[in-house]
Amino acid sequence: MSTYEAAGVSIDAGDRAVELMKASIAKAQRSEVYGGIGGFAGLFDASALKKFQRPLLATSTDGVGTKTEIARQLGVYNTIGEDLVAMVVDDLVVCGAEPLFLTDYIAVGKVIPERIAELVSGIANGCAKARTALVGGETAEHPQLLKEDEFDIAGAATGVVEEEKLLGAERVAIGDIAIAISSSGVHANGFSLVRHIIKEKKLSLDTEIAELGQTLGHALLTPTTIYAADLLDLIAEIEVHAMAHITGGGLAANTERVLPVSMQLTIDRATWELPPLFSYLQNVGGVPNEDLERTFNCGVGMVLLVPAKSVTATLARLRRQGHQAWELGEVAPSDGARSGVKLEGAFQNR
Repeated sequence: MSTYEAAGVSIDAGDRAVELMKASIAKAQRSEVYGGIGGFAGLFDASALKKFQRPLLATSTDGVGTKTEIARQLGVYNTIGEDLVAMVVDDLVVCGAEPLFLTDYIAVGKVIPERIAELVSGIANGCAKARTALVGGETAEHPQLLKEDEFDIAGAATGVVEEEKLLGAERVAIGDIAIAISSSGVHANGFSLVRHIIKEKKLSLDTEIAELGQTLGHALLTPTTIYAADLLDLIAEIEVHAMAHITGGGLAANTERVLPVSMQLTIDRATWELPPLFSYLQNVGGVPNEDLERTFNCGVGMVLLVPAKSVTATLARLRRQGHQAWELGEVAPSDGARSGVKLEGAFQNR
């Protein structure tokens, strides 16, 4: 007999997964959310935009990449959703946009309701940290395409910013200071290189690494920092000209995206220490400096470009919020020979 169940898709398991995730989703709401889970579309009361003079809608979509494989191997599914939220909402906040709502997509080889609920709990926790509503999502079962324990997750979010408060390269001025905010680890970029190193060097995720103070697997699985809510609170009170989310491409390439072509920024590596996880990966994997800095965030998760008058208040605010933050360099006119961002010097010694 040919049934959907026999083909590898269980409708009953999908229904149970929805029931299990409802409690988590209830924690990731905003007053503008209209209706509840279970409809064909998530609804958001757009009358909330009436308070804006010229609202600009912002949208972003992303995934977590092959960090999902680390979660699968460790059997830890309740944190990877925070990585997803961070990768999406922190791309929105750099232009000054407030993330309003997010939808997710989870593809699995087999629906195991408890595992789906864990994945969604991480997404919901991330949305709560970002003050973003989780208004819906989709769980797809792909037998034969994915193994039973394999999965992938992606998401998309919509935000809003007042046109006159839009941040970006147009606001950056000569003399602006670059401020770094520390990352929590590798975040969710560069895991193809991480997994290559693990395979080539026959490393075990369960190995305790003395300089990390934990196993390699748990160090790698540390959730991506969600900056959005703290940065929205900061820019509401302090003048900031631009922000860069340090993801794929590294510190220089991402900061250059918010720097006018007529200006340059020299970043001094000596202003911070390369975190031990990156030193470990570089040393054990024999990763050249250029590849390290183009692949990983190297300890910097976000960069702010602020006028000199805002530096003291910005650093103080970020530190009160629990972030490590420091000055990276100063925006200067392009000398004609080069523009953009350049890293120089060496990292501090431990």
